[in-house]
Amino acid sequence: MPEDSNAQFLPLMFFLPEELIVRCPTLMRLPRNLHIILTTQELLDIVESDQFLDDVFNATSLLAFPHFGFKGWKEDYTGYHPAWILSGAVTTWAYMLNKEVGVNMKTLLEVPITQELPFMPQEFVTRCMKLIVEKVIEDGNLQPVLDIVREMPCDEDFEKRNSNIRRDFIRKWYHTRAKGVQMISLEECMEDAEGHINEVEDIETRFEDSVLAFDFCERFKATLPDKDRAILELRIEGFTLQQIARRLGYKNHSGVLKRMLHVKNAFIEYNSKYGQ
Repeated sequence: MPEDSNAQFLPLMFFLPEELIVRCPTLMRLPRNLHIILTTQELLDIVESDQFLDDVFNATSLLAFPHFGFKGWKEDYTGYHPAWILSGAVTTWAYMLNKEVGVNMKTLLEVPITQELPFMPQEFVTRCMKLIVEKVIEDGNLQPVLDIVREMPCDEDFEKRNSNIRRDFIRKWYHTRAKGVQMISLEECMEDAEGHINEVEDIETRFEDSVLAFDFCERFKATLPDKDRAILELRIEGFTLQQIARRLGYKNHSGVLKRMLHVKNAFIEYNSKYGQ
């Protein structure tokens, strides 16, 4: 396996909890069996794609960022923020996952070819990522840097999520990294305060990142059933899944989450037909 192959991140992918995997379309196409992936060219092509790397990057950075000690979500900060940059160091996380937890290609291949790899529990993944991030900070003597950044932050790092600076950075970041491929961004998610639910990010902003046209987003919304459109609009306004569930009469947040996944899949199909 070439050193620069995306396959080096497969252990990291298998480490991700199911709550994140189900929101990553490219990762969902891969079976929970490393033997099959490594012996199937079609699956290896998926692994070597930019979409695979983007999904692994986004999911892993969301797991890592909270453990750097900064309040809020990753996207509450600009991409030049040290913790933002460090959270996306997927090569480091893959290396440390092997070193500290023992998750690597060798251990994964020891699972019989007839068995699927189970998903790691969310709580276990969170504890491991906290351990790994703290170890990286200690080994790299990064705490003084993070302390200074916290004491003397740049104003732009705390602009509101929908500020022009935030929109411009996020649009350029994802548009540049997509390399001409339009990516659905609804799968971007974030743990809530309780650490149990991964919530969809500011959808309207992310739609603009994907299609670069607000009217495209509005046309897509018009195709949704009334209840799905209501859920989408409430998420845009910043309501949590639990708040939406209470407002729209769902028994719990899981029903809302299922509808959000349906909206995501509908957008993927709509974008494939009418995307620019």
